[in-house]
Amino acid sequence: MEILFYRYNNICEPDIIQVFTDFGITVHTEEMEMTDKAVTPKQCAAKITEWIMNHSFAFVFSINFFPAVSYTCNRFKIPYVCWSVDSPVPELFSNALKNEWNRIFLFDRAQYQFFHPMNPDHIFYLPLATNVKRWENIILDMTEEDFAKYGSDVSFVGSLYTEKCKYDANVISPYAQGFVDGLIEAQLKVYGYNFISDNLTERVIREIADADPDFYRGSDTYMDTDRYLVAHQYIGMKLAVVERERTLNRLAKHFQVTLYTNSDTSPLTGVNCRNGVSTLTEMPKVFHAGKINLNMTMRPIETGLSLRVWDILGCGGFLLTNYQAEIPDYFEIGKDLETYESMNELEQKIQYYLTHEEERIEIAISGYEKVAKFHTYEHRIADMIRILSQDATET
Repeated sequence: MEILFYRYNNICEPDIIQVFTDFGITVHTEEMEMTDKAVTPKQCAAKITEWIMNHSFAFVFSINFFPAVSYTCNRFKIPYVCWSVDSPVPELFSNALKNEWNRIFLFDRAQYQFFHPMNPDHIFYLPLATNVKRWENIILDMTEEDFAKYGSDVSFVGSLYTEKCKYDANVISPYAQGFVDGLIEAQLKVYGYNFISDNLTERVIREIADADPDFYRGSDTYMDTDRYLVAHQYIGMKLAVVERERTLNRLAKHFQVTLYTNSDTSPLTGVNCRNGVSTLTEMPKVFHAGKINLNMTMRPIETGLSLRVWDILGCGGFLLTNYQAEIPDYFEIGKDLETYESMNELEQKIQYYLTHEEERIEIAISGYEKVAKFHTYEHRIADMIRILSQDATET
């Protein structure tokens, strides 16, 4: 079996290519978008067409959804398989989403439930995963110097999103600003349910959308995207900025907190701020050496588990994460990982697990064992191929 993998340099791509290869699939890669982010849909379609004309592919694959690839595959009646690993993904609003030859996998159940009705026979739910074998190779070679360098009471690896926050880059009225501030404060108090989109007024949506000359306005969409994008790309991103800065500053008053990021850390006080770490070489050492690994899921990921959750557990790290509705589907809270639903609970659990080392280590081991047994890329790709095979038989 041969497939074409359309790449754009997502961090999941090498692991998935390896699994396809291990499964006996011959993988050809198209990599022009890895170096040229200005590739047009026309150029993309032309390149995919060239590949298809010269090979007999079982399907074309990509991480996240590319409408130009979808339209091209639909024209040639070749399955286009994609796996969404981000939220939001504006391209999912393209009319291409409805193409018959799509086989789209979405990792967030809320995202899946939102988009599934647009193409019910060809949109599926598939959670994310991790590469335990990769992490094991790095962790088993860790030295005492590594544990000293990367060890911390509380560690957080990630962006503060200040450099990505479109909301702050545009000017809106004091009324809209106050409305959004109030909405953010209310949402910060609630975990496991995102109500921002449902509570936006048309006036606030219009102000935020009109304030940004680069606001995404697809010419090939099947519905109005403004409410969804304002809630997720603008307010959701601003919410991440506020939540991460506020949480880290609060925790640093009581605990040793180490942040690994490339973001501007000037708003932080008392936090041990370090540069970002390499995902494939340094990050697993941080996860494994730290006592408590903190995860704060971006609110646009409404119910699902971010890649960070799987990776921390796959590295044998102790995970303390905000509650997400899908966590109980895969893990036992208090046995495989820990969660929090308020700042007070977060502080209490950090204090508890810093002073109960044996229990903390037992939870980290249990989480690792569960991920290794059920939630690797091998498991997910096997599930994907099973769905694809069943779908092919039914059609």
